[in-house]
Amino acid sequence: MKSIVITGVAGLLGSRLADWLIEHKTEYKVIGIDNLMGGYLSNVNPKVDFHQLDLATDDLESIFSENEIEYVYHFAAYAAEGLSPFIRKFNYQNNLIATANIINNCIKYNVGRLVFTSSMATYGVGNPPFDEDDQPAPIDPYGIAKYACEMDIKVAGEQHGLDWCIIRPHNVYGINQNIWDRYRNVLGIWMYQKLNNEPFSLFGTGEQKRAFSYIDDILQPLWIAASSTETSKQIINLGGTKEYSLKEAAETLAEVVGGHSIKHFEARHEVKFAFATYKKSQDLLNYSDHIPLKDGLSRMWDWAQKQPHRDRFTWEKYELDEGMYSFWKK
Repeated sequence: MKSIVITGVAGLLGSRLADWLIEHKTEYKVIGIDNLMGGYLSNVNPKVDFHQLDLATDDLESIFSENEIEYVYHFAAYAAEGLSPFIRKFNYQNNLIATANIINNCIKYNVGRLVFTSSMATYGVGNPPFDEDDQPAPIDPYGIAKYACEMDIKVAGEQHGLDWCIIRPHNVYGINQNIWDRYRNVLGIWMYQKLNNEPFSLFGTGEQKRAFSYIDDILQPLWIAASSTETSKQIINLGGTKEYSLKEAAETLAEVVGGHSIKHFEARHEVKFAFATYKKSQDLLNYSDHIPLKDGLSRMWDWAQKQPHRDRFTWEKYELDEGMYSFWKK
């Protein structure tokens, strides 16, 4: 039986894609890998062959040697873009070194295609809407790591014949997202704050613009990214066709949850406007925004209210304290 490997299977993208594959692609065995640092075992479909492993340090040989793996979806990453300057070593270990381990095994065991989720962070400041042909110029270690992974994957394709598709997703949100991490997933952070009677936090004026993508809208496109001949060795933006200021997004969520206050904090080092073109995803992945932001937030909020109490994740010690923002100081 052919297999599909999903890294980060306990997180939002991984768990929901695993559910979709198990429902729609029954001819495949789904193998999931996750270290459970940012995902939860309760998210993982019981039909997944689950392995709790750290991609950067653990041996993946047996998974690849003992299964006929056709596709690998490499979603695992610690996507705390704003925090990455203060956890540089962890950032590169968790993103770049982990990806190198996946690439090595994909080459060695002749995997049909590697689908890698990169990030809008690779574009940097740029001139939005970002296009796939734009020259990346990331401004933080997270974006640098993702761009380095992209380049390494391309080299593996040129030198070793690895087939790949690189996806740059927009701020994906929805059911199974980690809402207990204070450093990432802005919509989830706000839902946690509402549940705990804290105001929504906005850094700076809230004029920063982002596009958002509800998870259900990108699942079939992710399958096409792996299985279509047209997506071989393509870089594709995937997600939101409408951009919102973060202030607008916070106000939309406030409507969904029955009203809530917003508190502004100091601005941080980040790209102000980060949204991208989407024609390529429509042409190659059959992408469409079916679920508008307010509807998606309503679905996610219904789910969030039913979740068990979990301790909020906070770094015990940063690698670097110099220049740390007041809202993340101990």
